Amino acid sequence: MASISSLGIGSGLDLNGLLDQLQTAERAKLQPIAEQVQSANTTVSAYGALKSAVSTFQDATQALNDTSSFESLTTNVEGDGVIAIASSEAQAGRYDVEVDQLATAGSLVTERLDSADESVVSGEQTLSFALTEGSMPEITIADGSSLEDIRDAINDQGGGQVTASIINDGQGYRLSVMSSETGADASIESTNFSTILSGDVTTSDTQVVQKGQNAAFNVNGIDIVSASNQVEGAIQGMTLTLTEAGTSSTIKVEQDNEALRENVNTFVESFNTLKSTLNTLTNFDVETGQSGGLNADATTRAVERELRQAISGMTGGDGFNVLSDVGISLQTDGTLKVDDEKLDNVIATQPDRLAQFFAGSSEGGGMAGQINTSLERLVGDGGRLDTAKENAESRVESLQERYSRTEERIGQTVERYRVQFQAMDSMVAQMNQTGAYLEQQLGMLAQTNQS
Repeated sequence: MASISSLGIGSGLDLNGLLDQLQTAERAKLQPIAEQVQSANTTVSAYGALKSAVSTFQDATQALNDTSSFESLTTNVEGDGVIAIASSEAQAGRYDVEVDQLATAGSLVTERLDSADESVVSGEQTLSFALTEGSMPEITIADGSSLEDIRDAINDQGGGQVTASIINDGQGYRLSVMSSETGADASIESTNFSTILSGDVTTSDTQVVQKGQNAAFNVNGIDIVSASNQVEGAIQGMTLTLTEAGTSSTIKVEQDNEALRENVNTFVESFNTLKSTLNTLTNFDVETGQSGGLNADATTRAVERELRQAISGMTGGDGFNVLSDVGISLQTDGTLKVDDEKLDNVIATQPDRLAQFFAGSSEGGGMAGQINTSLERLVGDGGRLDTAKENAESRVESLQERYSRTEERIGQTVERYRVQFQAMDSMVAQMNQTGAYLEQQLGMLAQTNQS
């Protein structure tokens, strides 16, 4: 509240200073509430950081609870001539591929003309192409069209089945038409190009037709023919792209051990990060007296207890039962450590048992599923951390309302002091005036008596 400059004029007292002191004393009541708001906000932030760390660990756990993460494959090609891409349906194995010939598109080159941009057609004409398989639309050629115009008409009206261009063979110009598809059945057999030309147009040489051909290759001794150089289904779950004839390649489809190892390491690293976050949030520094945002917090202790029980749990079955069976051990400081040699051996020799251990036969049956169930009780809707964070946020809101109400009451109290000070100032001023008047009257009376 601002100082009232008019106070004290009547009484001569420093009422403004006194009012400021009273206001400062009243506002001191806000400090404990402000400290409680800050503490509650710190708790909210701490719960947020803890929930984030638990959620990250849960993501890593869920990755191991998915059986498909244990079925990831990697594809390597040794040699040239083929590119291989595996889908989720591919099977591990070795495939020897020999490419005898690539699939090519059929083409037709017309007779030679002297010019590419001079008119060679009189009246509207219809150009057609005969295909080995299927048919294509007839092409309307406008009156006065040049070889370039005929090319453009084919590209515009051909329905994408063929593409046309112009070749200069050094002696003249030819129209070259190529099928958009590869394979023997996509060949262009013939065209009526020469019959649509004007009678005075001179041509030389003859049409040249090159038939399309199918790709021919061999997989593990089995001969395969394909109209396309991109082949699906020759090997289950794989797409082969043939790139060079007369080549041999070996395709190896293997379990992606590196991806699986990375998933396990991510699981361990995210747990250790969570453990570090817990240590930071619950830490108490004896020398400085500073404590973490969740020091001595009951919910946080429950989270630690839940995590410890989850990672120390056992799975039923004839295979691996505890984390240490697959090379993951719990250290004295509460973190996890990977025995790389043991884990690599398990991944290489017993991937099925590893999958059974982590993912189990049902969503919550394996170790990862059991841990995920525990984590869901912590960070799921209505979980411990959600509830604790919501309660802390409610406390912040309540304290902020309390701060506002207290500040409003302080303002009312200071205003009451100001009104009282004004009344007192006015009363003292009146008393001073009365005293001065009486003093004056007494002085006059004394003078009268002396005379």
